[in-house]
Amino acid sequence: MANRMKSLEGHMETATNTIDPNEVAKFEAMATEWWDPNGKFKPLHMLNPCRLDYITRQIGAEFDRDLTQDLAFAGLRILDIGCGGGLLSEPMARLGATVVGADAAAGNIPVAQVHAQAQDLAIDYRHTTAEAIADAGETFDVVLNMEVVEHVADPQGFLRACHSLLKPGGLMLCSTINRNPKSFMMAIVGAEHIMRWLPKGTHEFSKFITPDELYKLIEGANLSPVDRKGFVFNPILWTWSLSDKDLSVNYVTASVKPD
Repeated sequence: MANRMKSLEGHMETATNTIDPNEVAKFEAMATEWWDPNGKFKPLHMLNPCRLDYITRQIGAEFDRDLTQDLAFAGLRILDIGCGGGLLSEPMARLGATVVGADAAAGNIPVAQVHAQAQDLAIDYRHTTAEAIADAGETFDVVLNMEVVEHVADPQGFLRACHSLLKPGGLMLCSTINRNPKSFMMAIVGAEHIMRWLPKGTHEFSKFITPDELYKLIEGANLSPVDRKGFVFNPILWTWSLSDKDLSVNYVTASVKPD
């Protein structure tokens, strides 16, 4: 979605061909609501504990970190692409990681900066793109690519940029939405039209990606998929949980860059 400075705007237009301006505009219009748990980003606030559970466990396992310890991610450099208001960047910083939050929607950055400052968190928020950061030669231990790939113009090119951003042995976590009748009913009809959690038109069904398609895209970016799980919503308990089998709507993958 989901994540720079005005001086970079000219570079953005030449450094990337994966940004979809219409998608950026959608999230720009909602920027002020990032930290309102009952606002337009209510679905992400509800999903966030489940996302963080998966993210922290995968990072902990990949880098042999004890999640019971304070600052368990100290020494790790993490890029949160499509950072939005910082819903994932802030927890990573609290765990001790050095965090860069990047977003193509300029309006998200001041919102994220102000909130992080209020929490006394040092996070490097930038109005830029994955490609621009890769062109600058920066690399990271972890790339968080959560709910972004379904909003870009060129998913394969975008994932290749993510490959460039990872250090050898680095970890990419990528979540998106499956493409099938159930996901259409849940993510578009349910979330946008019935529950009105999101503005109509936030998602385009044609941009949804099946798990097998995403695996092929990840492999096409010279990354090695190592895990995938479903995010499953329970309408009775009003909670999200991880599933080994149910990837029918929201799902997440983990992949590594070979040494």
